Amino acid sequence: MTGKEPRHAKSGAGSTTGTARPRVKDRDSDHETALSNIRHSLRTPLNQIIGYSEMLQEEAEDFGLEAYTPDLAKVRAAGAQLLALINDSLSAPRLESGKLDLDALQRECRTMLDLIIGYCELCQEDATEEKQGAFLADLKKIRIAADTLLRLLNDTQFLAPLTVRAHGKKGTVMEGRSHPGGTSALRSAEGHALVGTVLVVDDNEMNRDMLSRRLERQGHKVIAAENGRKALELLESTKVDLVLLDILMPELDGLQTLERLKGDNALRHTPVIMLSALDEIDSVVRCIEIGADDYLPKPFNPVLLNARINACLEKKRLRDQEQAYLEQLTAEREKSERLLLNVLPKSIADRLKQGETTIADSFPDVTVLFADLVDFTQMASRMPAGELVRALNEIFSKFDWLAEIHHLEKIKTIGDAYMVVGGLPLPRKDHAEAVAEIALDIQKVVRRVSTGEGIDFEIRIGIASGPVIGGIIGSKKFIYDLWGDTVNIASRMTSLGQPGNIQVSESTFELIKDKYELDKRGKIEVKGKGKMTTYFLVGRK
Repeated sequence: MTGKEPRHAKSGAGSTTGTARPRVKDRDSDHETALSNIRHSLRTPLNQIIGYSEMLQEEAEDFGLEAYTPDLAKVRAAGAQLLALINDSLSAPRLESGKLDLDALQRECRTMLDLIIGYCELCQEDATEEKQGAFLADLKKIRIAADTLLRLLNDTQFLAPLTVRAHGKKGTVMEGRSHPGGTSALRSAEGHALVGTVLVVDDNEMNRDMLSRRLERQGHKVIAAENGRKALELLESTKVDLVLLDILMPELDGLQTLERLKGDNALRHTPVIMLSALDEIDSVVRCIEIGADDYLPKPFNPVLLNARINACLEKKRLRDQEQAYLEQLTAEREKSERLLLNVLPKSIADRLKQGETTIADSFPDVTVLFADLVDFTQMASRMPAGELVRALNEIFSKFDWLAEIHHLEKIKTIGDAYMVVGGLPLPRKDHAEAVAEIALDIQKVVRRVSTGEGIDFEIRIGIASGPVIGGIIGSKKFIYDLWGDTVNIASRMTSLGQPGNIQVSESTFELIKDKYELDKRGKIEVKGKGKMTTYFLVGRK
């Protein structure tokens, strides 16, 4: 063969040069494959973490090892939360809109992985002492899976395709609509007509071949189907930018196919051009009424064919661009909502959005916890500012996660102190037990950070139960806060407590004494309250 190779020739055996650049479609396909591999590689160890933790929970219940169940439940919950985070962050709309914050994703994943590894190590230590061989083997598998995921999240080369997609490409439109086969990727061929993926549906093989070859010469990727049923099957698994649909076909004709296509929410916005003979004009009118974008008479005029196709692809490009903007607006709205919920309980935020300006409620029965890092002020004087903030952020981020899984409401941090409450804004009968659980977990987290970072942290925790008043203060920089004797007593339980211990008031003792081990400390002098009997929470019974 001499001269230039036809534009529709495929690379490979028919190529006449080894230096030709891969086409844009090929490069995009390679990139999509890389992104798919990243998702698969990250989900695999997560599924192992969730699966093994579920099995171990069942075994713990079957073989009388209930002591392991709470920590295994936390491992499972963290794994599920990680999976949801990765699925959301690496979803096609998020990547296509350029809204992926890779640093934030890595940071959040590492925080939860650190908790998973920490709880596994605690269970491993106990299982080793009790000589639970099979149990220990599965715990090690969870640990290996967590280490694998941590290694992948630290591998910049492995995550490189995410960085490319997150920042986009100059001159490339990153459209996106959710679809089993991927997202739309219409491209302008050197500033000329748009090119995309076109599905040709015609029962005549020669018609399909002729039209496919003509479209390939224009740079389009072509998929062919011999009838409407086959076309709908292809559309379930393959994304296309345009459908050329013949009217007269066996099994499922063009009119029936169009009705089903336009009735599918995932496909209804895909442009459709009907193919018809001149004596089928009534059917063409019916197709336009159903939702077809245009029609082409047979035989095809090449100029008219290109014009109609370009018009439909441009319309789809604009529609996809609009959808991408709407998704960005939705993402920003969700981000604002998350920021608001970091400051306020959801029910309180909803009331503010509905127009309430003064919010104050009485809660007759809640449990308040303060956790204070011992001698942190002196420690801070010896630590660089960056390291100080990093350490606090790491510890309090894990406290936040614990508050979430125990369904408690974080109120605020005050310097190196952390405040959380159970029983509001939605009342719950087990508020004292839930707070006792988070107190025990906070101790484990602090021990883990101390041994893992070479920094010797100690925590002092105080708990009290009773009535409080909760409400909003401030107009521009507002905060949800609590007031009342219960809050003051919980604060005193902390400040008058002992490092490494959880001191509870008598009111809390009465609520949890049947399910938890508590050592009586005796009476202590509490400012403004006189002598009060207090107890140290040791653990579950």
